[in-house]
Amino acid sequence: MADQRETGQKETLVSAIEKAGLKAFQPSSDEASRSEGQREFSALLSRTKPIALMSALSKLTQPDRVPGWLRVPLMDVLTLLPQRPDGVRATLEFVFSVHPSSTVRMSEAAAPQKQGANITMEALRLASNLLSTPPATVSPDQWFPGIAPQLLALLDGKDGPDLVKAAAYVIGFGVLGRKQFGAPGSPGWKAFAEPMLAKINPTLSSSEPQNEPLVFSAGPDEVVDLRKETILVGADELHTALKRLSSLLDSHPNPGLTKRLLAPLMTPLWTISSWPSVNTEFDERYRNPADTLLRIYLKLSGSPEKFQTLIGNLLVNGNTSTPNLRWVYEKVDDSQLQVKRLRGNTNTPDFELNLSLLESKSDAFVELLRSVGTDSDISTLFLNLLRGSLGSTEASVHEIRLVPENEQPKDPAIQLVESKVLQKMMEKLSDRLVSGWKQLLELVDEILGKSQASETAMNDEATSAALSLLNLVVASPGFQRSNVRDDLLASIEDSLERITKSQEPDISQTARNLSLLLKYRDSLEDPSDQPTAPTDRQIEDRKTYNLAISYITQADSPPPVRTEGLNLLSGLIRARSPILDIQSTLVLLSSLLNEDDDYINLTVVRLFTQLADKHPRSTTKEILEHYVDANELEATDTRLRFGEALLQVIQRLGETFSGDIAKEVGEALLSIAGRRGYRPKTKAKQEREERLKQMKNKAAQDAWQGEVPDLGELDDEETEEEKARNEIIAQIVSGWESKRGAEDVRIRASALSIFSVGIETNLAGLGPTLVQAAVDLCLNVLALESGAETGILRRAAIILILYFVRALADARESGRRLGFGLTDASREHIARSLEYVAQTDNDGLVQQHARDVVESLHNWQLSTLVPSVAETRDSVPASLAGLAGLDIGAASKPNLPSLEPVVRPKIEEIE
Repeated sequence: MADQRETGQKETLVSAIEKAGLKAFQPSSDEASRSEGQREFSALLSRTKPIALMSALSKLTQPDRVPGWLRVPLMDVLTLLPQRPDGVRATLEFVFSVHPSSTVRMSEAAAPQKQGANITMEALRLASNLLSTPPATVSPDQWFPGIAPQLLALLDGKDGPDLVKAAAYVIGFGVLGRKQFGAPGSPGWKAFAEPMLAKINPTLSSSEPQNEPLVFSAGPDEVVDLRKETILVGADELHTALKRLSSLLDSHPNPGLTKRLLAPLMTPLWTISSWPSVNTEFDERYRNPADTLLRIYLKLSGSPEKFQTLIGNLLVNGNTSTPNLRWVYEKVDDSQLQVKRLRGNTNTPDFELNLSLLESKSDAFVELLRSVGTDSDISTLFLNLLRGSLGSTEASVHEIRLVPENEQPKDPAIQLVESKVLQKMMEKLSDRLVSGWKQLLELVDEILGKSQASETAMNDEATSAALSLLNLVVASPGFQRSNVRDDLLASIEDSLERITKSQEPDISQTARNLSLLLKYRDSLEDPSDQPTAPTDRQIEDRKTYNLAISYITQADSPPPVRTEGLNLLSGLIRARSPILDIQSTLVLLSSLLNEDDDYINLTVVRLFTQLADKHPRSTTKEILEHYVDANELEATDTRLRFGEALLQVIQRLGETFSGDIAKEVGEALLSIAGRRGYRPKTKAKQEREERLKQMKNKAAQDAWQGEVPDLGELDDEETEEEKARNEIIAQIVSGWESKRGAEDVRIRASALSIFSVGIETNLAGLGPTLVQAAVDLCLNVLALESGAETGILRRAAIILILYFVRALADARESGRRLGFGLTDASREHIARSLEYVAQTDNDGLVQQHARDVVESLHNWQLSTLVPSVAETRDSVPASLAGLAGLDIGAASKPNLPSLEPVVRPKIEEIE
């Protein structure tokens, strides 16, 4: 009764909307009647939930369902439903429930997806297109502000992790990933990015800051200032912005979008992440999310210049340099952080020196540099700081200099901070300070050049330090004079020659020794013992490879960083860098496919195809090993991912998919697709699970003192049709799994589908033996495996036969000789078998496929009766050229109609 009542309610809603719409928009009605109908129509829509409206309006807007003049306003209502409260959530759930690739039930569409919905990429892409593309009647400036608050609220995770990923995909890919809507200043950027970024950095807000309140005068001589420091961003708002930004970047790992969003937040994120720790709650709400975002950004786009910027803002809090909007972060209570606006007369220096804060901030910076900085970044930053420190030491010498008027002296507080950071780096990063001797030689040459230009600076500490660094480089193993630039070497030798003539015996003697060592350095070692110096490209490739591996393999790497690591590895693969170890790279990519992350998996599959260009045998062998899974170590989903990788590799190989590679792949696929596959470990595991299930059922029966009731029957929200559909789906899904050690039906169907792609790609490469075995296997599958759970297997079998027939026809039309074909007896046998399947199979799609293949076989038979295009083009008809004693050339021939057969145009029916 409840099911019938709900079905009646659904039909009642559809008919009610149709009835109200007919009354509201009837062209033949008078104005008063239409006005009353439109009020009733609007009232009906306003009191109905969006998910119910979508289901009803989707039926009403189908072609020829309602009159054309009614379908237009119904379509307008349907397209504007996401603008209603909870309309975005309803749109997502509705698409996921009705998309053919999803198995989400309609009864689940209105419930929060907290247990994991079956959301496919196809359904997610369709939902993203619906939400991110404004209708023709609505401008982007009006559309995005209506859906942005709902999508941003889904990032909070209160409705489940699946909707978080869906919202992140719509925002990151559909809106911010498109230049039209996602560029800074565009409607999409203002609606989605700015609300998050402006909460962390209020300077980024495009809205004009509110004017401060006026001064109240209490009398002619007394003025009372009632202005208070305004709270720009509350503590909860700041926490929510950090959380939403983290959810967006983690759920949609797009390195380019990540850099665009985090670039203007580098200094504020540093201020929050390096804030003195108060308690665990404060760290979880503010410091940890900010630290994670900052590390992500520096790993993706870190450079010595950015680290230098952080040093310059090491003690900065907020923004006090902008006259219109001056603000700082302020801690309130024990675990709250908010953004406070400073009053106009508040005198806060841009850089407040705090020695105790300097100690903790410099330690935090060096730890950040250790974790995210590369050796090259650390070395370059160290040399820049050392150069600045030595320059400031030289400047401290009392001498008269002419300084340009626009040149500002360096802030002593900044110099103190840089000196402190330099000291910390020398203490904690001593093994990573110098990554290349070329940079060190350039620094030495610069210091010695300044010593040569200024007499007062010759005997200072800078010259001694430069000589020590030069000794470190020249005495290091593997140094060769021939690898140094001639101009740099000549400059250093000139400086050393001049220093040897100084009055200071220690410095002059050291310079003389270094000059001799530099001159005869190459002769001190046997040239045969010296290793070959790597080229600059090899050095850069090695750095890139190490950086990519660290990004990918670190346990705490967030998704955007791992994606960037894969992109770096992809660049090395495309460049065919010799630094790559192909086998270790394949093992690394195979381990990544075991993880349940769609974005990472798609990138890994792309890298497999790139490796297959240069190393097809190694790549296919690695993929086949995991796809076949002889040791029964992989899960079904993981094997299906390797199947997808194998499919794309075959398509990438194209005509080169032949020989031993095609033979190995074809034999492996047929062994999987056959019925004789036996997996003993899987069988033992299934027996253990079955015994455990029986024990639990027995315990439940003892507790209920009889048969355990089915609590699912108490759900009155499902209709009888939905219950029957769900029962069939459950039966089919349970039948997919391996039974008594047999191969999983999904894997078998996948193997046949991949073989079909191999036939389509290069039929000749597979050879007649494998193709014949595959066709025989498909016919046996269609005849013997007729259960509902093997429907996907039978569909794959028919598609393989269809691809085989099409490949034969394409080869004939193009004039390619395969060396084998389809005899009349074989063709009649296949057609007869498929005609039987088309009449008796219990799967409608299998029946339709069978009819299509039979039709293709008949068409192919007819096409063999006439010459192909290639045969007609290549054939030259025989003609009489001449006879002895007679002139029958072209000039003597009468102009008669040709009696040679003419190829008439052939008309084919195509789909």
